Amino acid sequence: MLVKDRMTSDPLTITTDTSLKDALELIRSKPFRHLPVLDENDKLVGIVTEKSLVYAAPTPTTTLSVFEVDYILARTKVGQIIQGPVVTVGPDLPLEEAARVMVDHRIGCLPIVEDDKLIGIISDTDIFRVFVEGLGGGYPSLRVTIVIPEEVGSLARVVNQVAALGVNIHSLGVFWGEKPKDRLVAFRLDQVERETAVQALEAAGIEIVDVWEPDA
Repeated sequence: MLVKDRMTSDPLTITTDTSLKDALELIRSKPFRHLPVLDENDKLVGIVTEKSLVYAAPTPTTTLSVFEVDYILARTKVGQIIQGPVVTVGPDLPLEEAARVMVDHRIGCLPIVEDDKLIGIISDTDIFRVFVEGLGGGYPSLRVTIVIPEEVGSLARVVNQVAALGVNIHSLGVFWGEKPKDRLVAFRLDQVERETAVQALEAAGIEIVDVWEPDA
């Protein structure tokens, strides 16, 4: 899955000439947390959030009156508070690589740029949705976590054992184990009893770390 498959296309934007007051009112009226900022040439120059806008506004501890604060917010432009450069990615980047960029830079969203033009935006919430889908979150099924060695055929052995039970693997994820050569595999099984699945896997020499199932 690529970034373009889950990004919000043609996101709502503001300009460097937008006032803090207007930007705050806009972001508080919408269900998103990030606003891309464009310059007079429609080039992306920044990203603002409600938090960054509030931080740039006069604090409640000042001696300014409500009217004075409102005046300052209306006169201060977004272009005066944005900080660059903006971290961007292209639409054909794999989703997991986009997530890695967000983790490395400690940011909550990524503007998607193609040919120097903003075409979309993807947020940490979008990434979380894919994570939930990939691991079957919310799906009523048996969740089994096992440890396998990082070697050819180890995952196939598990899949074949599950197939022999005549059940379906609804979702599957592979993660780093505690040891460099170990991998944790978490998968969800449809329509199988807990004990049946456990006994079959253990009989095949597969190490089970955890078994979870939703409350009835």
